[in-house]
Amino acid sequence: TPLQRAQKYRNEGNVCFKTGKYNEAIAEYTKAIDICPKENKDELATFYQNRAAAYEQLKKYSSVKADCTKALELNPEYIKALLRRARVLEQTGDLEAAFKDMTTACIHKNFSDQASLLKAEIILEKLLEQVQENVTSENFFMLTTHAIEIYYIRAFCNDPVLSRLEHPENIPEFFKKPLQALKNKEYHNIIPLCTEVIESPRFDKLPSSKLEVVLLRATFNSFRSDYSAAIHDFKIILSSEDALDDVRVNALIKKANLHRKIGNRYLIFKDFDLAVMINPSCSDIYYHRGQAYLDIQMLDEAKRDFEKVVELNPNFSAAHMQKWYANYHFAVLNGDLSLAEMTVRDVEKAFNIEKYSNPPESVCCCILYAQIMSKTEQYQKADTYFVKAIEEDLNYAIVYLSLWNCNLDNTVEYLNKVLKLETCSNGGRLRCIEMLRTIEIQRGNIEEAIKLSDKALAFCRTFKELLYIYNIDAIKRHLNIQHPFGHVIHFLRSYSQFIDVQNAQESDKRIPIDSDGPSKVPFSVAESKVKSFL
Repeated sequence: TPLQRAQKYRNEGNVCFKTGKYNEAIAEYTKAIDICPKENKDELATFYQNRAAAYEQLKKYSSVKADCTKALELNPEYIKALLRRARVLEQTGDLEAAFKDMTTACIHKNFSDQASLLKAEIILEKLLEQVQENVTSENFFMLTTHAIEIYYIRAFCNDPVLSRLEHPENIPEFFKKPLQALKNKEYHNIIPLCTEVIESPRFDKLPSSKLEVVLLRATFNSFRSDYSAAIHDFKIILSSEDALDDVRVNALIKKANLHRKIGNRYLIFKDFDLAVMINPSCSDIYYHRGQAYLDIQMLDEAKRDFEKVVELNPNFSAAHMQKWYANYHFAVLNGDLSLAEMTVRDVEKAFNIEKYSNPPESVCCCILYAQIMSKTEQYQKADTYFVKAIEEDLNYAIVYLSLWNCNLDNTVEYLNKVLKLETCSNGGRLRCIEMLRTIEIQRGNIEEAIKLSDKALAFCRTFKELLYIYNIDAIKRHLNIQHPFGHVIHFLRSYSQFIDVQNAQESDKRIPIDSDGPSKVPFSVAESKVKSFL
């Protein structure tokens, strides 16, 4: 019969394989595949897997992936094919796809195979290393529209790119598309549009304003936590003889802010010092350096910098608010009752000033005032103003809570209220959960922190975000006490749910298999299998 002849070719292929004649083995396995009846799916899957093994010996990885995928189309629970494709995907650098295949294999083996769990752990650690290289806790998630407005639009008075929007008649033709995307808040389009200009053959011949395109791309690379790409672009600007002073200063400020996120204190202030040398009258330098001083609790220096900002630029609203924040904390630390009272009066006056009457300024004032009232044990007032802040715009409120690392007595209660509001964005919810989880870890409530990690799963938009949620040593240690591979199993469970959520959003069908993609995963069945381990 055709099946018997196919098995004969397969056996001959096995002989060739064992003697190291891999090309001959491939030829025999191909004959087996060609002649095998299509209805004999398990046997046909085996032949594809055998051929994949021979291709792997020859390091023909694309052929290995293609044959393993064919085998899995025929038999989705074929562990050998899953493990082989995972191995090849790992070798070729596609760690996420490799991890997906390892997840499937672990599910099929009911999480009982120690070797598969160990391999999943190795790939997971590699993925976590990639995340750790590029992100820091406070600014991991791609910034929301509200956060971009506070950290960028409202935080620079002398940004050469933003200044272009005020004078559209002077925008060069090559810069129109990226700036239109910026104006329309189509932030996801900015990097590709800038790259299109930068990689065009005519880029080198463009005037010096072309460096503003590089500056805009660097700015948004930092917002999506691609720090190496952002630093690369800043270096292009700073090494160019064509860079104008305002572009150079802006690049130095933003480069310093990147070092703030990474935690490189020496380089932060080195970049700020260079910026001051170029233009000591630029208020933006002192505004951002003041924030850097706040990060490390150098309140006296922060206070001086914010005073310098408002002296140079009295209309810089964000600087006035940061000044009040620094002044109040400085006053509390040093027992300066007079400064504390003056700051409270300044904030109270702001509620009646027009430029502070709309979000985000009004929200900022409410959050700041709520903090002050909480410090002075006027809890009812604190509650009133926090509620007022989230009623005006809860997404701005979340950003300011994060920016100032607020420690209101009722912060946990407020954040839980925010999570229940339908108007809260996904990014806002993730920020809330991250703040809540940090609080619980500090309190030693690891079980509660794990529950919050699970809650965050529903709002993760990318695999990177999911990785970050579980990259907490305290949580890992706790889970490993319960089971030798506790944190791996916990992550596999979460990843399976994450894929289910993604698939449900796209369609009711499973993701189709192609030659380069990861396999179909029966994640819905995993739930009952995993729970017994946790």
